[in-house]
Amino acid sequence: MTPYKLIYGKNFHLPVELEHKAMLTSAGERRLLDLHELEELRMNAYDSASIYKARSKQYHDAKIEKREFKEGEKVLLYNSRLKLFPGKLKSRWSGPFDVVRVFPHGAIEIRNDDSGPFKVNGHRLKHYYLGDSISSFASLDLKDPP
Repeated sequence: MTPYKLIYGKNFHLPVELEHKAMLTSAGERRLLDLHELEELRMNAYDSASIYKARSKQYHDAKIEKREFKEGEKVLLYNSRLKLFPGKLKSRWSGPFDVVRVFPHGAIEIRNDDSGPFKVNGHRLKHYYLGDSISSFASLDLKDPP
């Protein structure tokens, strides 16, 4: 790299070279066309990426099942902080909680017997289904053979 190029940012042209201005102007025009083409390619890539992102979001949102909660239902709360600690068999769901109030846009106010009411996002909740109690099952006493 020459000192002239370091200072001025372009190559030095001798007076003999300046006689061929037509060649320099055509090179400048070609450079401008290349810059415009590069900008057009960049915009096409940006448009393609945004279209891909929108389609991926639409596909993902179509696969999500909508959960509707009503006041008085029992729900479980997902605790994402338990992912930090090893424990494969540890349940990440805590609860059950009672739904106190349902707000628009997915916010839900829940309450536990131990704590007061607090708001959470509906994506962190799932329905809690009470199973049959153990006392309702019939038990068979096995006897030793005579």
